[in-house]
Amino acid sequence: MKWKTAYIESRVLSASPLELVDILYEYAIRFVEAARENIVSGDIEARSRAVSKAMAIIGELEASLDCAAGGEIAMNLARLYKYIQDRLMTANLRQEDGALAEVESLLRTLGQAWKAVSAERLPVTETLPMAAWNAPPAFDIAGAQSENTWSA
Repeated sequence: MKWKTAYIESRVLSASPLELVDILYEYAIRFVEAARENIVSGDIEARSRAVSKAMAIIGELEASLDCAAGGEIAMNLARLYKYIQDRLMTANLRQEDGALAEVESLLRTLGQAWKAVSAERLPVTETLPMAAWNAPPAFDIAGAQSENTWSA
């Protein structure tokens, strides 16, 4: 389990602001999916925890909005985030899968739209040729002499 935490931490720390929003949508969807699974299995504590995490993510997305710079789009997103939080609260209190399904659908739509918009803004990077992936290491892990060794 620790490797997952390290992976997520590394991913977040190395992400651009555009990629961070994408990650937030991704994890909000994951937590809503988990909450839906927990309704089916009857695990009230896990469902509540998953919904709380999804709500926290939506809160972060809402807090990141700049309504002055974003104008009408940002204000509409703020209203939509409030609606999503209300539906999450309802789903949690009433144990309603329908509300969670609605939230999941909304988040998937928003996430896809974000990917489309951010893809236009991200620079296209060159990929390494396949030969670079198979290149031998520049040093010997076993400690043999090579051009990248040093002595203490």
